[in-house]
Amino acid sequence: MGILTSILVLSVLIVFHEFGHFLAARYFGVRVEEFGLGMPIIFTKPLAKKKYKDTTYSFYPMLLGGFVRMKGQDDFDLSKKSDDPDSYMSKRPWQKIVILLAGPFANILLAFLLYTAIAIIGAEALSPSVGAISKESPAQKAGILKNDKIIAINDQKVTKWEDIGKIITSSNGSLRVVIKRGDKLHNIVITPYISNAKTIFGEKIRKKMIGIAPSGEFIKLKLNSLSDILKYSWDQTIWATGIIVRSLQKLIEGIIPADQMGGIVSIVQVTSQASAVGITTLLALAALISVNLGVLNLLPIPALDGGHIMFNLYEMVFKRAPSERVFYNLTLAGWALLLSLMVFTTYNDIARIIGG
Repeated sequence: MGILTSILVLSVLIVFHEFGHFLAARYFGVRVEEFGLGMPIIFTKPLAKKKYKDTTYSFYPMLLGGFVRMKGQDDFDLSKKSDDPDSYMSKRPWQKIVILLAGPFANILLAFLLYTAIAIIGAEALSPSVGAISKESPAQKAGILKNDKIIAINDQKVTKWEDIGKIITSSNGSLRVVIKRGDKLHNIVITPYISNAKTIFGEKIRKKMIGIAPSGEFIKLKLNSLSDILKYSWDQTIWATGIIVRSLQKLIEGIIPADQMGGIVSIVQVTSQASAVGITTLLALAALISVNLGVLNLLPIPALDGGHIMFNLYEMVFKRAPSERVFYNLTLAGWALLLSLMVFTTYNDIARIIGG
C-alpha cells in the first residue's frame, strides 16, 4: 500500500509539472501533440491513449515520469522542427522561456496548495516544552526544569519550539524568560553562551545557546483566519525552497558528501513511511518533493527545463539560436549526465538499504 501511495504522489507531482508547461504552451498558441504520464523510454507504445481536440493523452507503464510533446519540439530528431504559427519553435525566446518556467512554477504552486491543505487540516509544530537540559548549561544554572513550557522571551511570545532559537540568535545580553511550570508562571533570567553546534547540513558552527532540547511533544498551530493560513503556506513554501537551494549549494561545495545523495528508491521509501504516519506528514513530504522537482528542473543542464532556458537566453543575447550540432551534442551530454546520476543515486539507495 505504501509503494502504491508513493507512486500516486510522484505521478501527481509530475502531472502537475507537465500541466504547467501545457497551459503556458496553449496560452501562446502552441499545439501540444501529446501529454504523457510515464516515460516511453523502454515501452515505445502507450498502454492507453485518448485523443481530445488536438492533444493525445497517453499512459505508459514506466510511471515515474511524464512529458508534454509540443509541435516542432524534438531534442533528438531535429528534422521535426517546424516554423508553423502553432509550433513551439516559431515562438519568441521569451515566450519559450515562459513555457519552460511554467513547469517548475506549477510545482512551487502545488507545494503552496499542499501547505494550505495542511493548515486547514491542522498544522503541527514542536511544542516549546523543555526536554533534556545540558549539565552546567545556562538553563540548568537558571533553574529550568524538564517539562517547563517557555511562554515568552524578552517580551516576545513563544508559540512553537523554533521561535526559541530565532529569539535567542537575534538577542543581545541576558534573556528575560517566562516559563509555565504546572499552573504557575515564573520569570527567569538566562545568559546564553556561545557553543559548538552543527547545521542541518552537518557544518560546524558557533551559536548562542542556553542548553535545552525539545520534549518531542507536538501542538496544533492556531491558524484561525485566511491570512494566518496563507501566511503559513507562504512561509513554508519559502522555507522548503530555501532548504532545497541550500542543499544543492552544499552538495556542490562538497559539504554534503555525494554518497548522501538519494534517488527514486529513497523517495519511494520515505514517502511510504510518511503515508504510515499520517495525512499531514504525507502532504508535507509531497510539498517538499514538489519544490525539489521544480528547483532541480531549473538547473542549467541540457535536457532539463533550465538547460533549454539557457539555450533561449543565448538566442536572446546573440540574436541567433545555437547550432543544431551544438544543441544535439549538449542534449546528449545532458541526458548522459542525468542517467548517470540516476544510476549513482540508485546505487546509494541500495547500499543504504543493505547497510541498514
